[in-house]
Amino acid sequence: MSHAWSEEIVHVFILSGQSNMVGAGEVSSQLSRNVGKGSLEWLTENPITAPHYQHLRNEDGSWQQRDDVQICFFDRRGPLQPGYGSTQNKIGPELGFGCCIGDAFDEPVLLIKIAWGGKSLAEDFRPPSLEGKTGLYYTKLLEHTKNVLRQADQLFPQLTGRTFLLEGFGWHQGWNDRINQSFNNAYEHNMIQFIKDIRRDLKEPALPFVIAETGMSGPEEKHSRALSLMAAQKAVADLPEFKGNVAFVSTRNFYRPANESPSSQAYHWNNNAETYYLIGEHMGHAMVRLLKNH
Repeated sequence: MSHAWSEEIVHVFILSGQSNMVGAGEVSSQLSRNVGKGSLEWLTENPITAPHYQHLRNEDGSWQQRDDVQICFFDRRGPLQPGYGSTQNKIGPELGFGCCIGDAFDEPVLLIKIAWGGKSLAEDFRPPSLEGKTGLYYTKLLEHTKNVLRQADQLFPQLTGRTFLLEGFGWHQGWNDRINQSFNNAYEHNMIQFIKDIRRDLKEPALPFVIAETGMSGPEEKHSRALSLMAAQKAVADLPEFKGNVAFVSTRNFYRPANESPSSQAYHWNNNAETYYLIGEHMGHAMVRLLKNH
């Protein structure tokens, strides 16, 4: 699809976190993996799910590329389409998020995806305002964001000459803090400081922030650390000082059981593409609501 834009701006969003932001949702159906159930390809062909996902494919069956939404995931960049997960046969939340945000704006959108597997907030993303050593990946996150924005004209020549406006931050992370009791206990405070420090260091004092729950075991989750970490994530968004500029997205209902998915790898949402798409889509809806208040 192509657009003629009148406004000389680009709406920029950061998507960050750990492996479930990187993304493990299967794109291609493999018959050996539960007859293809839960893959993106299967979702576009299954009569029950197809109405929600058919827009992702062209009439010839190829995947739709969104020229109005560009994505940069480290050394991979281009128009948004399936394949920006951990491999080119995987998706993360970026696809649903980008489709939602792209539909919400007449002007072009740029997603800067910055995520690594197996990273904690307590150490790896540790914000500088906390005591102790600033997390290496907090520093990397800042440096990469600034580098992409500085080089945006070269990275995306079709957007040359436009003003790039940083408009929001999407966060999906938590596993490495929920398996460590001391990290777990500190999560709410650490998340508060992370948001404040990101806003300060990117010079966007009210940057809208969406936190997607780390709910990968679904509604039946019983583990106390998992429950307390999810409660901490929600509590951050419920703080009066964050009213209207931080949102929490519950994700547990997006869980799909192993018998409806490409795998039984619970900590990666059973590799179910629908789960990853819905997480991103609902993060996008939450972001749009925050931007209306911004």
